[in-house]
Amino acid sequence: MEADPRVLVLGEDVGRGGIFGQYKGLQQQFGPARVIDTPISEAAIMGAGVGMALAGLRPVVEMRVVDFALCGMDEIVNQAAKNRFMFGGQGRVPLVARMPGGIWDASAAQHSQSLEAWFAHLPGVVVVCPSTPQDNYSLLRAALACGDPVVYIEHKGLWNVQGDVDPTLAVPLGQAALRRRGDDLTLVSWSRQAGICEQAADALAAQGIAVDCIDLRSIWPWDREAVLASCARTRRLLVVHEAVQAAGFGAEIAATAAEATGCRVARLGAPRIPVGYAPVLEAQSRVTAAQIVARATALLQNTTH
Repeated sequence: MEADPRVLVLGEDVGRGGIFGQYKGLQQQFGPARVIDTPISEAAIMGAGVGMALAGLRPVVEMRVVDFALCGMDEIVNQAAKNRFMFGGQGRVPLVARMPGGIWDASAAQHSQSLEAWFAHLPGVVVVCPSTPQDNYSLLRAALACGDPVVYIEHKGLWNVQGDVDPTLAVPLGQAALRRRGDDLTLVSWSRQAGICEQAADALAAQGIAVDCIDLRSIWPWDREAVLASCARTRRLLVVHEAVQAAGFGAEIAATAAEATGCRVARLGAPRIPVGYAPVLEAQSRVTAAQIVARATALLQNTTH
């Protein structure tokens, strides 16, 4: 916001810092004309953001959580995503829609959804799912500079994670990060689940199994080159995500890898159930490091060369 006067924020309670404190102090610094508190209407918020973007601004549209963004889907799907195409590039919608996603502890089914596959299926938008403080900083800057609508999904469970951030480090959209290096298995994930996969990779390493642990960071575009190169080498792919496994984005990655490399593929995601409120029910929707280790081990045991 200091570097670009076109960047502004609009959404519910952003003047008070936002639901996770991500805008703390910004209204005091930049004023209510650039950090705009809005009524409780996601359709109005997103519609205003689209209009601002078409008029030359670069709005950050705060949806509080991805579950609430469903009330503004028409503006996202039929306006933001399609404007550049339908008007031959005469209009651009360079907005960033922040939609924290994933399981939110003890927040039940209406506040714990992972819906990135919905937006990956939508032509005209970029979809970003960072997993580390550095990536969140660098990818948010890249999203603001993108020039097209970006659905920016930060995991609700990562807001308390802290880490060193290099403000000069640029991370391009669509480039994956290799978190672990190995030749036995390719393990692909994103968002909070990428960190769980790193834990699983460490546990597998203790068993003598070395894996390529790839954090996609961007769901669309996704880094096909990095994933396919790894799969061609390891000949085995396990895709893991917190979202429901049925019709999840892992299926796209698995199918692409199988078609391109002929590698053996497997997926691991949540069961197709609403996330429960009670801890014992909520746990049924979580994909754990132990589950990843078990699925990876089974994949390796069932593979022949």
